[in-house]
Amino acid sequence: MRRPGTTATALACVVVLAACGGGDQVTDDDAATPAPSSSSPAEDVNPVIHDDFPDPDVLEVDGVYYAYGTNGNLRNVRVARSTDLVEWELLEDALPELPSWVIPGKTWAPEVTQLDDGSFALYFTATSYDPYAQCVGVATADAPEGPFTVVGEEMLVCPEEEGGAIDASTFVDSGGTRYLLWKNDGNALGLDTWLHLARLSADGLSLEGEPVRLLTQDQEWEGHLIEAPTLVERDGSYVLLYSANDYGGEQYAVGYATADAVDGPYTKADGPLLTTDATDGRFIGPGGQDVVTAPDGTDRLVFHSWYGDTSYRGVNVLPLEWDDGRPVVVVP
Repeated sequence: MRRPGTTATALACVVVLAACGGGDQVTDDDAATPAPSSSSPAEDVNPVIHDDFPDPDVLEVDGVYYAYGTNGNLRNVRVARSTDLVEWELLEDALPELPSWVIPGKTWAPEVTQLDDGSFALYFTATSYDPYAQCVGVATADAPEGPFTVVGEEMLVCPEEEGGAIDASTFVDSGGTRYLLWKNDGNALGLDTWLHLARLSADGLSLEGEPVRLLTQDQEWEGHLIEAPTLVERDGSYVLLYSANDYGGEQYAVGYATADAVDGPYTKADGPLLTTDATDGRFIGPGGQDVVTAPDGTDRLVFHSWYGDTSYRGVNVLPLEWDDGRPVVVVP
């Protein structure tokens, strides 16, 4: 998983292929170079956060974007603010205090959502004392930048027998039902990794019903794990993006699967969506992705990749287009 610091036969539009449907399918073994796109941005401004800021989650509130990232720089949850997704201001720790039942030092992969009452919920990965595992907790705040306060006396999701739980993300359907997604940290115990989905209570502080397993690692490019789920609904399809393989190197990549219902079944694309090789090494080990709507109303893929000879992971933003419910990343 995203560690701190250090297919209906869906066409895998790895980045932008000329007609995104008329060319050959690209797999991780094809070392393809993305074709130029008429909609490519005029200049490459990445990384937009030129600092160690892994696993970016982005939330828009009243025209202001807030990015949250894995612990670093003496902060449990990093947070930054922007009005255009390009220029970012780094803020103070969004989660400055951890409860006594959390072991400090590994607060990963935050996710923030706004609740119906206008408050904000932060879902974070941290190490629980009992059981001793990386698990998902929840905290709340009155403002998107925090400070957030942890809720309860234990983790929200902590399946010890499955290795724990990490990489929480949220999804709200058109009817207002809230869902939480996560990955069981099975690779910590030599087990399979699964992406899970469960309904959230209206206040966002508890799960309702049994979790549903959505996807596991079963393609060669995914290596021994998949993680970092991101669920969106586009063009009448549910699109589940995820990261896979070893986060620490260039094999880390972004994939996706689609379904007609929120709880699946999901069908993976035939290959990854965004890889190191498909960008000619411009983005090393891309992953930890999120999808956000830009000020002009179009979508963006926000993700981290390695910089400084794999010494830190900066944040990147690229245009994200859709071809009949399938994502297409536009690489300049």
